[in-house]
Amino acid sequence: MQIAEVRGTVVSTQKEPSLTGVKFLIVQLLDQDGNPLPQYEVALDNVGAGVGEWVLVSRGSAARQVPGSDKRPADAAVIAIIDTISAGNRSLYSKRDQY
Repeated sequence: MQIAEVRGTVVSTQKEPSLTGVKFLIVQLLDQDGNPLPQYEVALDNVGAGVGEWVLVSRGSAARQVPGSDKRPADAAVIAIIDTISAGNRSLYSKRDQY
C-alpha cells in the first residue's frame, strides 16, 4: 500500500463495461514525510474519498482483491481514507487538522 493525496477526479462516459458506475480519482503519491512525489496515478475509488483527503492506495494485482473488483482492469484502488498517521511521538497527519 502507498499513502497518497486525492488531487482530482476523472470522468469517462465510454469505458469497459465492468467499470460502469466506478468513480476514478487522480492521486498523488506521498513520501514517508508526507511530501508529494512527482508521480500521479488514476485509482478506482472504493470508499468515497474526496479531493484533498489522504488515502491508502493498493496497487498492482492487490488492487483487484476487493470484492467485486476481481474482473476489473485496474492497477490501483483507493481502499481507505486516512484519519491520522503518527510515528513514535510525532504526528505526521490528522484529517481533523485539514478542515
